[in-house]
Amino acid sequence: MRDTLPAMYDLINKAEWRSHEHCVAKLLPCLKDAVYEAEDLLDEFTWYEKKVQVEGNASQSPFTDFFHTVIEGSFDEVNDVQSRLDHLSSMLDNLGLHGIAQRFDKLVRPETTSLPNETKIFGRAKELKQVLGLLGVPTCPKRKRTTSSIDASTRTSTKSRISSLPVLVIAGIGGVGKTTLAQHVCNHPRVRSHFDLIIWICVSDDFDVKRLTKEVIQSCTKKEGANDNLNSLQHALSNHVNNKRLLIVLDDMWDDSLKENGQCWKRFCAPFRNVQEGSMILVTTRCPNVTEGVRTMEHVIVEGLKDGVFWNFFKLCAFGSESSDNDPELERIGQRILPKLKGSPLAAKTLGRMLRMDLQASHWNSIVESELWELKQKETDILPALRLSYMYLPFYLKQCFAFCAVYPKDYKFEKACLAEIWVAEGFVEPKGGVPIQDICYQYFEDLVARSFFQKVNGRYVIHDLLHDMAQKVSEHDCFILRNKSD
Repeated sequence: MRDTLPAMYDLINKAEWRSHEHCVAKLLPCLKDAVYEAEDLLDEFTWYEKKVQVEGNASQSPFTDFFHTVIEGSFDEVNDVQSRLDHLSSMLDNLGLHGIAQRFDKLVRPETTSLPNETKIFGRAKELKQVLGLLGVPTCPKRKRTTSSIDASTRTSTKSRISSLPVLVIAGIGGVGKTTLAQHVCNHPRVRSHFDLIIWICVSDDFDVKRLTKEVIQSCTKKEGANDNLNSLQHALSNHVNNKRLLIVLDDMWDDSLKENGQCWKRFCAPFRNVQEGSMILVTTRCPNVTEGVRTMEHVIVEGLKDGVFWNFFKLCAFGSESSDNDPELERIGQRILPKLKGSPLAAKTLGRMLRMDLQASHWNSIVESELWELKQKETDILPALRLSYMYLPFYLKQCFAFCAVYPKDYKFEKACLAEIWVAEGFVEPKGGVPIQDICYQYFEDLVARSFFQKVNGRYVIHDLLHDMAQKVSEHDCFILRNKSD
């Protein structure tokens, strides 16, 4: 059973990547339950092992007391749990889960383009101005420059080239509007007139240098690159972008981009050494590690929309209009719903779609009284979008974070106290002679680095939407009591 459990943890991880599929979602809580039962048995046995060590009775076997006390002299319980694990593993294997690449399904994370889905952008004037300034875009747009060979040769002699591309990062949690802001940047007249080429690449969690290089070449030439040799591809790309002023947008970058100690990122950037001065890479990410790993300048943080602007956006989502002639009672209920959404545009779209299905006060009141995590959502709604961050965690951090769902919203966490509870729950794996408290603290800091905790006045809080997501991923693992009158 001890040998089996690590493989089961890996299987839970793989199942969570496919949990948007009904058949996998149905088996996942069963697998977790069987794993918890196995852990409980092993915990019991470990206690008897320690008892023998403390008593110093070398002739006594921990098995004897364990079997007589815990399973009453038979192997049935151990065999039952092991058989259940084997059965569930086999069923998930039949669903093609073993050996799958842990990548975001296109249903969960659809590919993005540079064309904005929203014709109007709400409340981002400050961020838009900040991005334009950091991109070095002139205040007055100039007429688009020609790209003839004569003009190119002139620019080669008069304009300097750069040794490496500056990188500007737009950062923020999932669903806050980073991609929408980047799309509006790309379609801004000043940006379109300033850059020779604007290239949009949806990176997601697959930072494959060869794939990305091919996509950049295709954006430059409008033809699909047939060559599959990275060296040839990079030389071809270098020739295509030579002496051009580029804006390359890498949307939705994850920690995968920093693999191989950052060498993958450097390999991707290598062909851009001879581009025109003024060229830039614009990255959107929810991962603080990516922000710090690739940025070369101040980054832009996108936070929730402010109340007034957010209310107008929410009305558009819920009523289809920003006008003030909506049902007054529904507007009052909408004002009560608004604080749940914490300024997230994606959350407003998610709830707005649910509310528009039935413009009755009773339906809207039922939404007010529900927690966001209790509502059925599509693959691209707010909780699935936030869950992507959770899926990328290693198993031991998933356990630690999901456990926090038992605490109320806005709870002020203290690192030392939470670390002790994680140890007591058995979430912390000893590492040689490293003090277990130090391991706990590292777990906590890893979650802080991934934005699951935010530091406020010396203590830590979980963003309300992330708290809803924690409740969603742990809904089969714990009971959460709420006072409906609160």
